[in-house]
Amino acid sequence: MSIYNYDLHIHSCLSPCADDDMTPNNIAGMSALNGLNIVALTDHNSCENCPAFLEACKKQGIVGIAGMELTTAEDVHIVCLFEDIEDAMAFSREVYEHIMPIDNRPEIFGNQIITDSEDEPVGEVKKLLISATDLFISDAIELARRHNGHVRPAHIDRESNGIVAILGDVPPEYGFRFVEFRDRANIEPYYEKYESLSGTKTLVSSDAHHLWDISEAGNTVELCDDEPYSSALVRKRFFEKLFNS
Repeated sequence: MSIYNYDLHIHSCLSPCADDDMTPNNIAGMSALNGLNIVALTDHNSCENCPAFLEACKKQGIVGIAGMELTTAEDVHIVCLFEDIEDAMAFSREVYEHIMPIDNRPEIFGNQIITDSEDEPVGEVKKLLISATDLFISDAIELARRHNGHVRPAHIDRESNGIVAILGDVPPEYGFRFVEFRDRANIEPYYEKYESLSGTKTLVSSDAHHLWDISEAGNTVELCDDEPYSSALVRKRFFEKLFNS
């Protein structure tokens, strides 16, 4: 059994609300400096920078995970993670069709930059990625799971776009096995207040939009049967834990 430090909610320069220096290589480099082992890129409503991010993680010797922070029709943020990049990109293409037809205005909202594995800009996303999709929570969960994705509600201890703040609870009918907190200090008070959280497991992640926001080592997951070590094996064992816990 090995212990891995993680941060599973980070935004790149593709998210208009993130710094332009949140490039795939900079994120991977800062994650390695902070002692992280497993890191997920979760831009708003898109996975377009995930291929470059996975390459950057390989260079740093850390395990990269492709993901997305999807905004539902209720304006709730959910994090979707994928073991395979092909599943992530197929999911991303479908989600793009559900984003409101509003063009980004970089001078107001910020840039939405797609990079290659060397952090060179290769394009921009036209639609505004921080707008809500027309997917209700149940529809978004179904779509993600159809692409073999693992889904959890993001930062449930945050007022902005948190499922508790918007719906008043974490409805059990959605079947979430994990919930995400931004601040570990909020876990116990939330579990005491909301009975619906009984039986769920927790993940703590940064929701970083700046390099200095990326978590330092401390949030950990234990994985078994991870030898001989490889990124693919660790990623596989991690998803087995997510789906089977």
